[in-house]
Amino acid sequence: MDGEGYTHHISRQFNQELEAVRTKTLEMGGMVEQQVRDAVESVLSLDSQKADDVRSKDHDINHFQTVVDEECERILALRQPTASDLRLVLAISKIVSDIERIGDEASKVASQVIGLRDEVSEKRGFVEIRHLGAHVGQMIHDALDAFARMDTDQAIRVAYEDNKVDSEYANALKDMISIISNEAEGADRILKVIWALRSIERMGDHAKNIAEHVVYLVKGLDVRHVDATEMADRINKN
Repeated sequence: MDGEGYTHHISRQFNQELEAVRTKTLEMGGMVEQQVRDAVESVLSLDSQKADDVRSKDHDINHFQTVVDEECERILALRQPTASDLRLVLAISKIVSDIERIGDEASKVASQVIGLRDEVSEKRGFVEIRHLGAHVGQMIHDALDAFARMDTDQAIRVAYEDNKVDSEYANALKDMISIISNEAEGADRILKVIWALRSIERMGDHAKNIAEHVVYLVKGLDVRHVDATEMADRINKN
């Protein structure tokens, strides 16, 4: 377990407990990464079975969150951690919440498959879903990697990528609204595409949140609600 500003606790057993809950969080993150990939693919392939599988994973993700939260509560109550150990427990509790919410958004993406499948020949908006899905999927991976390596530079890069995702989403939304304006009869289908895109964009927001929690963990800085440039400035001044 590396990272500037992080120190090991004197108790070997305590270190093992912290590492175990950290590992469990990363395992949960890996599951959600796959869930996101499958959700996007279920839309692109109009695969209702894969969509159902994505939605069924919610129970497993929720269970992971409960287990990790309970372990964090136990550590706080029994170990009464201080300094960097306390930050690790608090950061993990927040990170698992964002991971769980990414899973929720993946389920929302998959839930659009049934409606979209009714018009198999019409796939406008799918290019946008593919591109935004790939971009956000990489953001999620990088945010979790930043947590695994306690890498604030990586966290900053994730924050900058969120700006790009927001721009991509805005452009895609503009295109979809234009289609609705010109072809009202296809509005219901395009709205489903818009909902899928919106859920993907929200996943990017949660990936940025994870990056912010990494900065808090490593540097002890609260960089929530600031843009990527200010995040970088605060880290460099610390």
